[in-house]
Amino acid sequence: MKKGLRRLLVATAILLGIGTLLFRRYWYYLPGLVASITDPVLPNQPVAWAPGPETAAAPPGRRPPNVVLILADDLGWNDLTFGGGGVAGGQVPTPNIDSIGRDGVVFTNGYAGNATCAPSRAAILTGRYATRFGFEFTPVNREFARLLGHFEADGPPPIYHADREKDVPKMADMVVPSSEITIADLLRAQGYRTIMLGKWHLGETPTAVPQARGFDETLVFLPGASLFLPTGDPRGVESRQDFDPIDRFLWANLPFAVSHDGGRRFEPSTYMTDYLGDEAARAIAANRNRPFFLYLAFNAPHTPLQALRSDYDALSGIADHRLRVYGAMIRSLDRAVGTVLAALRENGLEDDTLVFFTSDNGGAHYVGLPDLNEPFRGWKATFFEGGIHVPFFARWPAAIPRGTTYAPAVGHVDIFSTAAAAAGVKTETERALDGIDLVPFVTGRATGVPHESLYWRSGPYETLLAGDWKLQVAETPKKTWLFRLSDDPTEKHDLSAAEPAKLREMEARLAKIDAEQAKSLWPSLLEAPVPIDHPLDQPWQPGDEYVYWSN
Repeated sequence: MKKGLRRLLVATAILLGIGTLLFRRYWYYLPGLVASITDPVLPNQPVAWAPGPETAAAPPGRRPPNVVLILADDLGWNDLTFGGGGVAGGQVPTPNIDSIGRDGVVFTNGYAGNATCAPSRAAILTGRYATRFGFEFTPVNREFARLLGHFEADGPPPIYHADREKDVPKMADMVVPSSEITIADLLRAQGYRTIMLGKWHLGETPTAVPQARGFDETLVFLPGASLFLPTGDPRGVESRQDFDPIDRFLWANLPFAVSHDGGRRFEPSTYMTDYLGDEAARAIAANRNRPFFLYLAFNAPHTPLQALRSDYDALSGIADHRLRVYGAMIRSLDRAVGTVLAALRENGLEDDTLVFFTSDNGGAHYVGLPDLNEPFRGWKATFFEGGIHVPFFARWPAAIPRGTTYAPAVGHVDIFSTAAAAAGVKTETERALDGIDLVPFVTGRATGVPHESLYWRSGPYETLLAGDWKLQVAETPKKTWLFRLSDDPTEKHDLSAAEPAKLREMEARLAKIDAEQAKSLWPSLLEAPVPIDHPLDQPWQPGDEYVYWSN
């Protein structure tokens, strides 16, 4: 009896030890595991878009224009073939995305609202710097921040603020304040049908989900990423970046799921990018006889890198597996955009629809591909041009001349004001809007430039763009960069020492705008080092420039 008890105790101790080791190694799988139990993903369900009237209430040209906003996720400046670039030296053509700029206006100096996704999306939907209302950092799980904060790499170590955990809410409670007015709120009040598909990432509480923020119908996933197919699906090809802790977390926790109008999660019927494009086309057809606002927020080409095998096979000329998977994702993104544009054309809506296309920020260094943002320096999570200088097109045949190029700096905040003006909505004056209606500038009816300056902040890292000059100020490590972009668009020559008078002027302007911003709604848990000049899979070298990004 005693021998049996001893064996039982030894076995229990061994099992506990193994369990402890497994938990220490794989604890970051916990959020996805809990979600799969508390909110299991159902099989695919057909989506029925509410039909509009059988006939149009007004003839074409007399009703307000439709507005379609297409947002890519982490798309690099060099991912499109429009300007002579493209993945793998142009081996992945993007004719459908390119056509929006070719048939409308290309904003050659279009800037993201932020260098990471959620604050940028908040700026797009509100027309205001997200720092004006405290939505300064991208919502993430504590487990995610903890994983990145303790990840061992060969460069500068991450900084994790464990003492702040008590002041940081759950990710679902990190929301855009309900006091903010979204473009969906504004257009719905004007009689538009408002529809959203894709990635939300602006809060998950009942008052923060898209149905509560102005959207009549939704087909979305609320967190910041999703799988494109179930893992191991024979229809797909995967590329996993073991050097990247973000990639590890995403593969461990992401579902392949969407939710319709706030209902239970279910699997899309096909590859996520195609699915969203197809459903957007169906929503357009259902609403062809009434004005609508459609916000289509793709998660491509954000990691995890998953592509359709058919797209991968079509790019046999690309030897590198990771680059080929990424290129296949861009191929599917362009196809889905083409599906949406075709739906507008087939339903007779092409001329009277204002279409925007842009990316929430630049390409990410943690993908491990060096040319995503060429020729610019920097990445997502930096305020160098690679992080915030993004593709930005608009097309509205009834109002914007075909083949227009516009060079002065514009920003994501302008989408709100431009769409509102197109719809005939007067925006309130008591709330500070940072955006401007761009159509008068594009068409030459307005003189001057839309913005004297554009501003960005994430914790102690701030940037001001004013005319040709760009100032970046970081505290960790303490560094000031001053660039004259007209002479140095790739930010290689710091003039902070050579131009002391201009530096003082820019610092004063930055301080003035910073004083107008709100305190962040929650503190950052993590400061992560981001190299400026190489992707994450390449080793750090002495003298590498970097910033610490707060989140």
